[in-house]
Amino acid sequence: MCGIAGILHPEGRRTVDVRLLKAMATAMVHRGPDDHGIFQTGTVGLVHRRLSIVDLTTGHQPMPNEDGSVHIVFNGEIYNHAGYRSGLEARGHVFATHSDTEVIVHLYEDYGVGCVEYLRGMFAFAIWDQRKRELFIARDRLGVKPLYYVHTDDGSLFFASEIKALLAANAHRPELNIAALPDYLANHATCDDTTLFAGVRRLPAGHTLRWKDGKVEIKRYWDVNPGDTGEGNSRAVANYVAEWRELFRTSVKLRLMSDVPLGMFLSGGIDSSAIAAVMSQMVAEPIKTFSVAFNVPEANELDYARIVAQAFRTDHHEVLLEPSEFAAALPHLIWHEDEPLGHSASVPLYFVSQLAQRHVKVVLTGEGSDELLAGYYRYRTTLLNLSAGRVYHRFSTDGIRRLVRGVVAGLAPDSLARKLQRTFLWRSPDIDALYFDNFAVFTREMQRNLFSKDLRGQLEQVNPYSGMLRYFDAPSSASLLQRMLYADLKTYLHELLMKQDQMSMAASIESRVPFLDHKLVEFSTALPDRLKLRGWTTKYVLREAMKGLLPESILRRGKMGFPVPLRRWFRGEFRPLLEEFVVGERTIARGLFRPDFLQRLVQEHVAAAADHTERLWALVNFEMWQRQFIDGEPLKGALPQVAEAPRAR
Repeated sequence: MCGIAGILHPEGRRTVDVRLLKAMATAMVHRGPDDHGIFQTGTVGLVHRRLSIVDLTTGHQPMPNEDGSVHIVFNGEIYNHAGYRSGLEARGHVFATHSDTEVIVHLYEDYGVGCVEYLRGMFAFAIWDQRKRELFIARDRLGVKPLYYVHTDDGSLFFASEIKALLAANAHRPELNIAALPDYLANHATCDDTTLFAGVRRLPAGHTLRWKDGKVEIKRYWDVNPGDTGEGNSRAVANYVAEWRELFRTSVKLRLMSDVPLGMFLSGGIDSSAIAAVMSQMVAEPIKTFSVAFNVPEANELDYARIVAQAFRTDHHEVLLEPSEFAAALPHLIWHEDEPLGHSASVPLYFVSQLAQRHVKVVLTGEGSDELLAGYYRYRTTLLNLSAGRVYHRFSTDGIRRLVRGVVAGLAPDSLARKLQRTFLWRSPDIDALYFDNFAVFTREMQRNLFSKDLRGQLEQVNPYSGMLRYFDAPSSASLLQRMLYADLKTYLHELLMKQDQMSMAASIESRVPFLDHKLVEFSTALPDRLKLRGWTTKYVLREAMKGLLPESILRRGKMGFPVPLRRWFRGEFRPLLEEFVVGERTIARGLFRPDFLQRLVQEHVAAAADHTERLWALVNFEMWQRQFIDGEPLKGALPQVAEAPRAR
């Protein structure tokens, strides 16, 4: 696990300033505290920061091939690299290290840009080919490892694992990308290759980038086919389950490759528990497991984590967070994430990463299972809403529907009435109303009320769901469930993976995601819908595969997510954050949002007349981000100093 960066100018232009390369390296020191290196020749410069995981004594980067005509900087792990060494040696390649990095170099020499097809793992790498005067960049199939870039008007290319390294190299002036704001406010983060920084883009997962003579070419090299659901396949459920289980076991085993201690994040949910169950069968020593929670019942899963830890006799460690520690960490973590924290779970993830870092350098995590196997309740809710809504609207008139809404609004308790307003009783039986708007942070209508008059005019034609729709509509032959899963695999999952990467790297540890081995993803995507969502049961194939391995209490429990008691805190301890960052003078003076609408959000939430937790979180983070990155202020006066990680129990 490392950080990579680089600067390239077209021939005949200025040479690369080594001071800028050093600034990029310094900006990412947390990604690689063990070692760093710089390669610079004329108009080309590469940067590497290293967290040593495999081949600890060698493996220094940037790494050349035998004659120095090729240089690579690499972030990630290639789990199948050892299997290629003998074949490459037989073809005349000479290895100077035992690292996976050098295997990529020699595969590139033999197969060119096709080398990515041979790699099983997580990666973002850049290869400078001196003979071709060409840079080749590749990002892993699911986007576990990040890669951002700026392509300037003069043809220069700046790339890095983190946006802050691009800013350190003066690749682009920090400026808000106004056009990306509706996407961020609706979906937690941008859903296409744009970012909230104007001019800064990310290389999409499963894509490569080639730079030559100032021109950039981006191509996709991998995708799944969500239309191939196998619904007509007569294979027995047991056969599907057995094959899925074996692929999962292989994925976990591959991710145990390490020359340093490793452990895992254990929430007590079925995903991390499944990893613990399989992992415990493959290692001799007790697994080191790490859990985090808050000292309130609705945000504490420790009892479930302890059940799993006891069942598999792990070396278990826990950390409890207080509201003050959570708030104090926000500016620090927004700096690490480069963009607003899309999910409040980033904060406890950082603290459990700090806890783990005292014991291990690598952790396995359960990200990706929900998007593969329909783990979110919104999938089931949408399918039921659409099915019932089409019948309801077919056999009722507008007058009857108005009458029903009136009766429900008058008789049902407020909490129930608010829930029913998100069903087919209130909404049109279509995807826009019952899926996109229903689960958006700020719906299109809310955004029209939120934006100032000037901003509303600029964004009038911007559809906040366009980034998601390009994937949702693409597999037209797929079932509705498969289309939802495919869109989330391409969009929502990316933000979760960036959260996972940046929060773990903030603590200088590597995180690995067994559910996102590309062979397991391909098989899971092609499973029939009934193997994912069966009645009220989510992730059916995973639950079947874990029968006899996991305790029944874990197999049967529903999804809790990574709960954070923000709703409660925004009505109490975090009121000052709302006053400063949502309705404060600095926020209002920007002229982006209507002050009266901001005041209404705060007042309704504080009075418990509505639940605006996610909206307030998005606004608090957005303003903090602007002050740090756009205004260039460290926020030291607005919040207390970043708290130390609380003492482990």
